[in-house]
Amino acid sequence: MKFTLSFTVVFTCVICFQLAPKMGFDWFNILLLTFAGLCITGSANAINQAVEKDTDAQMKRTSNRPVAAGRLTQKQAYTFAIITGILGVGLMLYFNMASALLSAFSLFLYAFIYTPLKKVNSIAVLVGAFPGAIPCLIGWVAATNEFSAGGWVLLLIQFLWQFPHFWAIAWVSHTDYSRVGFKLLPAKEGPTRFTALQSIMYAVLMIPIGFLPHYIGITGTWSMWMVLIANIFMVVQCVRLYQNMGVPAARRVMFSSYIYLPVVYLSLLADKLV
Repeated sequence: MKFTLSFTVVFTCVICFQLAPKMGFDWFNILLLTFAGLCITGSANAINQAVEKDTDAQMKRTSNRPVAAGRLTQKQAYTFAIITGILGVGLMLYFNMASALLSAFSLFLYAFIYTPLKKVNSIAVLVGAFPGAIPCLIGWVAATNEFSAGGWVLLLIQFLWQFPHFWAIAWVSHTDYSRVGFKLLPAKEGPTRFTALQSIMYAVLMIPIGFLPHYIGITGTWSMWMVLIANIFMVVQCVRLYQNMGVPAARRVMFSSYIYLPVVYLSLLADKLV
């Protein structure tokens, strides 16, 4: 299931569920949404590992995954994916049909569009950013049954965050990725100043977007400043990557992005107004 990745995605989904207007704290709803989210994300990740069995086996960072290492067969992985996918989407019906359909769409987009596209064109990162950010909207829609502005703003924060985050990972793992034919950096030449510049651009775009939760009335003032500080911190790390052009700088962007999500979303939740 790639539990760490799955949990990160589900974490933001649950936070966005709680950020919805007049949404009280209910352990049953939170645990059900968490379990459903882990099933859906785990299903997508299982399909990814089944499809990329041979590719994963050739890369150091993925060679120990269950299917690549031979601990599970592709058939077992697909069976697991079918069961968890149906279970997860089915559980989302408890909240509403809209969130269930959105969950199914996100699973399909990640497993069957993004996954094979990685060997075709670097636009895969753009495509993959949608299922990576949709869980924010799923959480909001599960709570409100509406595709309203708050859900789209929360989605947009995570959507933009993924570009410096993922390009940093692709930079660090470029040797592995290029060996198996993955095209994940925006420049065909690999880690270049163009890639670093693109990371800066998306990090800068995160700054004005960070003001929107306060502007549309979801959160108060102090979280707006916390988000601004976090966004400036990301820009600084991306600028350092542009200056240094090395794996250590890319690794700093990567780890900074891991810190960014909990800081931003927990700040928003702590400062929720309605």
